[in-house]
Amino acid sequence: MSNLNEFQSKKSPHLWPITLLRAYTGIFFLSHGFGKLRGGNFAEGMSGFINGRLEDSFGFMRAFLESVVLPNPGLFGFLVSWGELLVGLALIVGLATRYASVAGAIMVAAFWFTKGQGMLEGQNHDVIWFVIFVVLAAVHAGRVHSVDAKLADRFRFLA
Repeated sequence: MSNLNEFQSKKSPHLWPITLLRAYTGIFFLSHGFGKLRGGNFAEGMSGFINGRLEDSFGFMRAFLESVVLPNPGLFGFLVSWGELLVGLALIVGLATRYASVAGAIMVAAFWFTKGQGMLEGQNHDVIWFVIFVVLAAVHAGRVHSVDAKLADRFRFLA
């Protein structure tokens, strides 16, 4: 309990970059999730994309894609669309921020492994998003300017 009180007493305007990073990441993922839901047939496009990238995907991911994802495109289209939308919304308002950041990191890692790009490859933006999500989870981004900050005393798992 003293850690949370200690942190809250040290709050200051210098923490705005964390809030800005969290909000920007949230807006980005919310808009992409909403676009997938509104766009119509995301599952079909996702299947085509995965089929085109199967040879490049990491070995452990390829088996999962072939045996689980491709036979169930509707389910995974739904999970990706709603996952992006809900992670984005949670980050914008700062609700369950750490959990949303971990979920976002797992989702982005799955995208990265599906594409099979190297960590330092110039076109690999998934690595950047992965690092951002890890940072948001590690620095307790939900403790600053968020719903989590308001609810942390009542719901300790949000702290």
